[in-house]
Amino acid sequence: MRPISGSITALVTPFRGGKVDEQAFEKLVDWQLRQGSHGLVICGTTGESPTLEYEEEDRLFDIALKTAAGRAPIIAGTGSNNTATAVERTKKAQDQGADAALIVTPYYNKPTQEGLYQHYKAIHDSTSIPILVYNIPGRCVVDILPPLMQRLSQLPRIIGVKDATGDLSRPVRTRADCGENFIQLSGNDDTAAAFLMQGGVGCISVASNVAPALYAGFQNAWKQGNRAEFQRLRDLLDPLNRVLFVESNPSPAKYALSLLGLCTEEVRMPLIPCSLAAKEQVREVVQKLGLLKAKAA
Repeated sequence: MRPISGSITALVTPFRGGKVDEQAFEKLVDWQLRQGSHGLVICGTTGESPTLEYEEEDRLFDIALKTAAGRAPIIAGTGSNNTATAVERTKKAQDQGADAALIVTPYYNKPTQEGLYQHYKAIHDSTSIPILVYNIPGRCVVDILPPLMQRLSQLPRIIGVKDATGDLSRPVRTRADCGENFIQLSGNDDTAAAFLMQGGVGCISVASNVAPALYAGFQNAWKQGNRAEFQRLRDLLDPLNRVLFVESNPSPAKYALSLLGLCTEEVRMPLIPCSLAAKEQVREVVQKLGLLKAKAA
């Protein structure tokens, strides 16, 4: 397995007529990797996992793994607010050959720090796959606080975190508490540059759905020490980072992808497609980046 770092796309799930568009999904996976993405998250929350049937998830994992053919890590989103379900789904992804599992903190239940530990430990102890924890308090209400992150990092196969706390002091402390080999990935495109400077090694990105080559180049520039190119791409991509969140993710990203001819803008309820005002904003930024000229080449 290649290292889990750099620009990792939290891939959308394309729909057509209410069903998963498997042909479009296969095309997206191949395009992402040809454009230079360093990994893919399949059936994460950007992939609308709460609205996917388990059979659909299994098919998506199979298609992604077959299409990627070892070119980059395939990370399966297997989180749930039901520990037993998270265990079951993680076992399934493991059996299908996923390189790692991304497991979001349990939402709505509001477990204590000890409850969170026991949740992740149960998944860890029931599987043999590397695990990334996904900490996003803004969506899930609960927060994996630094002492708990240190404790989780001591479980052998909890290898890192997708940090969407927005707290840029966290990576420094996490590095000190969990060690330099503990993988820290930003969960926020708008602070991904600062996250790298604070000790991160990449980003699980929404915006790289739309411009994978640019986001891979941004991460490559940092790794190569090319600060001028890193800063150029940081500034160039900032409008896209912002516009893709003018309405609920992934509706703006899917609309942008529809402009590129890669999938429809269809989402599953309770999400709805972008408003006309949001579409105008997305189109303007996509045009300015020259993405419409490139299309899906």
